[in-house]
Amino acid sequence: MREKLFIGPRLRMLRQGRAWTLEACASRLGLSPSYLSQIEANQRPVTARVLIDAMRVFEVDAAALDAADDQRLIADLREAAADPVSGAETPGLAEIKQVVTNAPHFARAYLALHRAYRQLDERLKQTEEAVSLDERGAASALLPYEEVRDFFHYKDNYIHALDVAAEALAAELGLDLGRAGEAVLERCLAERLDVTVEHASELDLLRRYEPETRRLVLGAAQPAATRGFQMAYQIAAMTLTDIVEAELEAASFRSESAAQVCRTGLLNYAAGALLLPYERFREAARQVRHDIEQLSLIFQTSLEQVFHRLSTLQRPGARGVPFYFVRLDRAGNITKRHSATRFHFARFGGTCPMWNVHDAFSRPDAWMVQLAEMPDGVRYVCVAKGLVKSSGAYLRADRRYALGLGCEAQYAEQLVYADGLDLSGPSAPIGISCRICERGDCSQRAFPPVDRAFEVRENDRRWVPFALK
Repeated sequence: MREKLFIGPRLRMLRQGRAWTLEACASRLGLSPSYLSQIEANQRPVTARVLIDAMRVFEVDAAALDAADDQRLIADLREAAADPVSGAETPGLAEIKQVVTNAPHFARAYLALHRAYRQLDERLKQTEEAVSLDERGAASALLPYEEVRDFFHYKDNYIHALDVAAEALAAELGLDLGRAGEAVLERCLAERLDVTVEHASELDLLRRYEPETRRLVLGAAQPAATRGFQMAYQIAAMTLTDIVEAELEAASFRSESAAQVCRTGLLNYAAGALLLPYERFREAARQVRHDIEQLSLIFQTSLEQVFHRLSTLQRPGARGVPFYFVRLDRAGNITKRHSATRFHFARFGGTCPMWNVHDAFSRPDAWMVQLAEMPDGVRYVCVAKGLVKSSGAYLRADRRYALGLGCEAQYAEQLVYADGLDLSGPSAPIGISCRICERGDCSQRAFPPVDRAFEVRENDRRWVPFALK
């Protein structure tokens, strides 16, 4: 049975954004005002005809009316509401879905309030720690990074104005005609921007720009792809600043720290879009069925740059396969996360141990592929790859990460990694994190979900030492 489609709040926002009255909009859609009012109140689902008419009248594609954002809000709101700091009874999943469906602005306001509370609580703890240790200047909270991640998350990790401008700049510089390479980028910096590129042997240096001398110093110990990316970053920083600042102003971040983090993130985004121009990259990805190694060779970029770029192909009218992208360190911390899918990432605590991205650390030379299913029933083809970044010195530890990329199983035919997978067979049950996972039969569960009662059976010990009620 086909699931009913409720798009009331989105339809209302599109109508109000054009300053149309209910009657005027109903007339354009060929509906009665009372029928449209019921649709906007989510009292009636939309039919296929109404959906097609809405796409035509509002000049948007189906993604603009999709419920992917609802799923993200549901996951985020459920995790925030289940936070023990609230001290209140946790609302059920059905109640949370009702809030997100009928009052999405309220849901976002609740998340913003929860984020602000967590930030204040973190600062208080750091202040207490600093006082107890008689230290000055406790480390700054990481929550600005969470705010920036949310910024990209709710934009489907696609920044239209910046992406289009970077693609045009790539064409102007001739970077869209073939491999960019260090020599081409260095020549662009010298001829277009009067910037001289030099190399230094500082092991941890990626990029240092000296405005007074217009000198860009790159770390000689870094791979060619990393040096190329840093040159692209400098080009973006010197040519696309107006667009970046406009995005920052529109975002209205709560702190200057978050704005600084996002500025770097936007320039990194622009650098990736410059080296991997949208249309050329999307077409190449389609032709090689999203083979990451092939794309890395074609564009002379790193695997991580390709992973990230694949998660950004969400241009209206020219969308690619919607992917999630994640990078984890060995402690399980998510250091990067972007998603154009319904895949949910944990905002607090660890990730699911059943997810194949954790296995990638033990076999960095192999590509790990997994058919996985989230608690909402959506199945994903999950690709994971271990990554070792050399420190450049024997006595310094290499940096190790795991990269994850995935899309819903419905796109499996477009993914070379799905070849050989039994898409009709069993899938690995994974979740967001134990603290909010609904699964009751997981042998890897670390602790019970915060919104479920449990009991410890003294005379019946299992792998998991408690049973959910």
